[in-house]
Amino acid sequence: MQAHEVKTRTPRAVKKVVGRGGKRGKTSGRGTKGQDARAGHRKRPQMRDTIKKLPKLRGEGVSRNQFKTEFTHYVVLNLGILNLEFKNGARVTPKVLLEHALVEKKGNKVPMVKILASGEFDKKLDIRGCLISEPAKTAVEKLGGTVK
Repeated sequence: MQAHEVKTRTPRAVKKVVGRGGKRGKTSGRGTKGQDARAGHRKRPQMRDTIKKLPKLRGEGVSRNQFKTEFTHYVVLNLGILNLEFKNGARVTPKVLLEHALVEKKGNKVPMVKILASGEFDKKLDIRGCLISEPAKTAVEKLGGTVK
């Protein structure tokens, strides 16, 4: 058997060609007039009209900043929790809080932390890279700690 003698198990389907003489004639099964009767006809998808009506999907006249919510929300911690978790003179940063499992990553990023003045607090801490309320700041500085 030669390569040119090999046959497929199923014969190839032959595409039907309309409008080339033979038994169809005139409009060749396309009906009369209209977009479908013309050469190169192609109806646009219906979803396009729906998408164009929705400005957020269309992407026009919309500021993308409104979708960036992960930076506007802070993880809130109280001084009482820091008092239990850290030793005297320890440095407190968002990464250190992550290591101590006091905060969790948001979207594979270290979250922004805000410290409030709730709970008992009696340790000297060095707080960096965190937002801190005024009462919490005065409580830390009163005991000799620093806030940067």
